[in-house]
Amino acid sequence: MSEPTPAQRAIGDFAPKLVELTDEVLFGDIWERPGLTPRDRSLITVAALITNGSTEQLVGHLRIARQNGLSEAELKEVIIHLAFYAGWPRAMSAITVAQQVFAEPTH
Repeated sequence: MSEPTPAQRAIGDFAPKLVELTDEVLFGDIWERPGLTPRDRSLITVAALITNGSTEQLVGHLRIARQNGLSEAELKEVIIHLAFYAGWPRAMSAITVAQQVFAEPTH
């Protein structure tokens, strides 16, 4: 038996269709398309999450971004850059999330 996916752990049987779409379409199809590297997709996703203030989702995507080759310095720079495009409060919220995620040990 395989280990549960992040979507399965987060919402499990509460919304199985959303789990299916997340696992099979988003991460199974969209993230696997050859047009962009995983690193590029992570950079775009992190920027989008910061821009729309989705700090809950930002936690997991900062972890994924590091796994996909983005450095802490690069991710901090993204947040600083977006402060002027997405707004100061969103950047401050994002940097707080990043500070917590970057304090975690890397695997």
